[in-house]
Amino acid sequence: MPSVLSAEQQADFVRRGFSRRNFGRIASVLTAGAALPFYNEHALAQLSMVRNMPADAVKINANENPMGPCAEAADAIHSLVKDGGRYMYEKTYELSETLSGIEGVQPKYVEAYAGSSAPLHQAVLAFCSKERPFVKADPGYEAGERAASFIGAKVVNVPLRNGTWDHDVKAMLAAAPNAGLFYICNPNNPTGTLTSKADIDWLVANKPAGSVVMVDEAYIHISKNAVPATDLVAKDKDVVILRTFSKLYGMAGLRAGAAIARPDLLEKIRPYSAGAMPITGMVGATASLKSKSLVAQRRQIMGDIREDTFSFLTKMNVDFIPSESNCFMINVKRPGKEFYQQMAAQKVYIGRAWPVWPKHVRVSVGSKDEMAKFKEAFAKVYNT
Repeated sequence: MPSVLSAEQQADFVRRGFSRRNFGRIASVLTAGAALPFYNEHALAQLSMVRNMPADAVKINANENPMGPCAEAADAIHSLVKDGGRYMYEKTYELSETLSGIEGVQPKYVEAYAGSSAPLHQAVLAFCSKERPFVKADPGYEAGERAASFIGAKVVNVPLRNGTWDHDVKAMLAAAPNAGLFYICNPNNPTGTLTSKADIDWLVANKPAGSVVMVDEAYIHISKNAVPATDLVAKDKDVVILRTFSKLYGMAGLRAGAAIARPDLLEKIRPYSAGAMPITGMVGATASLKSKSLVAQRRQIMGDIREDTFSFLTKMNVDFIPSESNCFMINVKRPGKEFYQQMAAQKVYIGRAWPVWPKHVRVSVGSKDEMAKFKEAFAKVYNT
């Protein structure tokens, strides 16, 4: 990891509107890397961390998958542990090669990461500046805006469209016609709602030259109707796709993900990190991709549990936002923090509220048994 900005990097930051007084702060990004609060999601992790949680508690606050890794991934990981003293870079390349074949792009269009947070943060550093903002939906996943704020780039939050709760791409472009990075999480976190492929295509076609559209597809495999945007990468558009194995694939703690983009875009992202990937995550991800029935089976299981929960909420006449993901938002008609504490007293740990929607809380879809306990606790707390 470089300890200072190279002359080429300094020139690039000057070109993007940063003063030389910013160099020390930005250089610390390169030097400290994962130790930085925004880079390792420490602040966001604190929001979902539960200390001293009772053994019989239900934890449905972090969009995790209680099924964990599939059997093929677990077997691949277990068989490799004894060789953990080796870097085994070839395992990282194998993941990139396998994913590229599935997505219809060349291997050089895929960069493997330990999850998808690193390329999100690094893309903000690479493409945003004092003059080129970071644009996202509100409510939306906040990690990118924390990176933007760290380097002094403006953050533009654009409300989701009322009623459909998808990204208002025309409003996003109008709000920041000179954006460095337009960020679309699809399905969205925290609402689990979809933005149409047509809207994403429109934004890519109408964005200003030099802007990049990032489509975070962390939850795409859980949805029956989401359309991947990888065809835009295959067409060499200014698009970066994020994928992770933390959600449907159940590998949140094992850390595996990827960025899919034109090689020159990946090259701009690459300098802000270094080091070998965790081989356990790499082989687990590769094995998961090779499991032919895994996505369909888990999508069905998670979807059935989610829809059963929605039926319960509908019968209670509770206002919630229909989702196609493993999380959804409920209007609890009181401050979200207060409702969280009341549910925690029942040993059910749900997600948080977003500032723009202080009376909505996010709930992750757990196992069938976990959601049965959620429903029991929710009925008791909601009516008090």
